[in-house]
Amino acid sequence: MFKSEIGQFKMVMIMDPLMIETLVRQEGKYPMRTEIDLWKEHRDARNLPYGPLTEQGHKWHTLRTVLNKRMLKPSEARLYEGSLNEVVTDLMKTFEDIRRESPSGNTVPDIANVFYRFSLEGISSVLFETRIGCLGKQVPPDTQRFIKSIEIMLKNSAYVTYLPVWSRRVLPYWDRYLTGWDNIFAFGKKLIDQKMSEIQDRMEKGEEVQGEYLTYLLSSGKLTITEVYGSVAELLLAGVDTTSNTLSWTLYELARDPEIQQSLHEEVVRAVPVDQIPTADDISRMPLLKAVIKETLRLYPVVFHNGRVIKDNEVVIGDYRFPKNTLFALNHYGISRDEDNFQNPDVFLPRRWLRDGGMNHHPFSSIPFGYGIRACVGKRIAELEMHLALARIIRKYEIRYDTQKGDVKPMVRGVMVPSRAVDLEFLDRATS
Repeated sequence: MFKSEIGQFKMVMIMDPLMIETLVRQEGKYPMRTEIDLWKEHRDARNLPYGPLTEQGHKWHTLRTVLNKRMLKPSEARLYEGSLNEVVTDLMKTFEDIRRESPSGNTVPDIANVFYRFSLEGISSVLFETRIGCLGKQVPPDTQRFIKSIEIMLKNSAYVTYLPVWSRRVLPYWDRYLTGWDNIFAFGKKLIDQKMSEIQDRMEKGEEVQGEYLTYLLSSGKLTITEVYGSVAELLLAGVDTTSNTLSWTLYELARDPEIQQSLHEEVVRAVPVDQIPTADDISRMPLLKAVIKETLRLYPVVFHNGRVIKDNEVVIGDYRFPKNTLFALNHYGISRDEDNFQNPDVFLPRRWLRDGGMNHHPFSSIPFGYGIRACVGKRIAELEMHLALARIIRKYEIRYDTQKGDVKPMVRGVMVPSRAVDLEFLDRATS
């Protein structure tokens, strides 16, 4: 545990799982993350409500209580199994198309880009209850503009975070940042309004209103329409990077470990006949598959570290007492790569997570989705999406990586991403 200062942020960095446990158990009813001031500035400039990532305190708790429903329980995540499997089917078709167009007939270049489009399509199918065409050969213009707007918003947010406020009047980055968010909200608003119109039509006809997540939010009466706009936009962005980056790192590590990859293939084939699509029930019989995802998240947590602020009370950690409003940074990457917490911490060893793996670790040494009431609201859906996709991919393909290209290192760009594009070989298996 040590003090650190990055730009305007003065924080206490924690790199010990027991200390993290001590901290988060003192958070109280309204745990606070680091303020995302830049996102708030857009909401304030456009008179939009805050969402689950920007709201704090009692308002956050009220909002999160509504958003949690249909999300957090494994049984609730299964509601989306059908729509997610449809997206996975399109992902498999996309792999085939890309392979055919490659010189070798087997190469999928820049795997992270493919998984980004898959993840965006998957979370959109849940949040909007519709498909937006990210995986099609011809991406619809509105969807293409939406994808580009996310890129513009994230790219320019990096500039305006560190540039002085006065520069916004003379440099283009601030206006580009705001425009990126405006387009993101406009895209979401259009789809939400379409769903709202459908719901109203059904109600006027006396029909029962049924649906999944968006229908629940719109018909529950617990959120205003503007609150739905703000919440869905933030949930959408939060739900993309976890899935896309984790699956990219997973295939990269499996490609470098043929033994684990073969064992995983055999497990999937035992659990699901080749002519059937894996389900959530099937995944429950795949402990190694779940362990592979857990190990990937240990080695490559989506966020390098995240912040906590204890607003209402002092915090005591060991022999130290910290005043209210101290900013703590939980260094997930450092903790999960520490040999005091994991044997051979830099080695991809999925079996460490199996019951008979023989490797014990502190439960707070790897918490990629957070902890407690402030944990990731989409955890169960993200896990289901990754499990269903990985099962289908490994059952059909043997994944290879050209080791002559050297190791791919993690790099922080807001989230943990590969330092360069990762090209993989997808070879058909005889049993596919």
